[in-house]
Amino acid sequence: MSRFTGINHLAMVTGDMDATIRFWRDLLGMRMVAGLGRPGFRHYFFEISEHDMIAFFEWPDVEPLKEKDHGAPVKGPFAFDHIALGVASDDDLWELKAKLEAADMWVSEIIDHGFIHSIYAFDPNNIAIEFSAEVDSVNVRAHPVMADREPGEIAREGAEPQPGVWPQPGAPVPLEERVVYPGEGVKIAEKMKRDKDGE
Repeated sequence: MSRFTGINHLAMVTGDMDATIRFWRDLLGMRMVAGLGRPGFRHYFFEISEHDMIAFFEWPDVEPLKEKDHGAPVKGPFAFDHIALGVASDDDLWELKAKLEAADMWVSEIIDHGFIHSIYAFDPNNIAIEFSAEVDSVNVRAHPVMADREPGEIAREGAEPQPGVWPQPGAPVPLEERVVYPGEGVKIAEKMKRDKDGE
């Protein structure tokens, strides 16, 4: 079975990369670890944790999202509600709340969700963000909980992946036949090599 290490990156969109950098790098303190660009296109990556990043495409004609409260239902085509970023403790929530308030940005009070404590805010693109600290005494990763009073049949099967639901794949492509095609990001590796070689 594939081993997941986290979210390599969430790919978001901005029409104002400068404001986005100011928020994610300078206010929240996330390192800007990679950047690609040419006229009319930018793609920058910010480090959330050792395994997780958030990235932004800058598209010149994109507009900020219409503000929508976190978790508020909508109608019609929709795929994204909010980003929830984990922090180490409640102390981090209080620190982030103070930073956001000092920057004159809206931030909620701290909310107790039982297994996490959270605050809510928006970035300059009106992307809804939740910051969450896990409650040590209610570890749903160690002890999954189904509190839905009327879960569907498939949810009642439990927390673990169910075998036999999907067709089994054939053997992976043999090593000698594997091809990895170059994408935009090869410029990052090329620049790192040039920097290392002193060019």
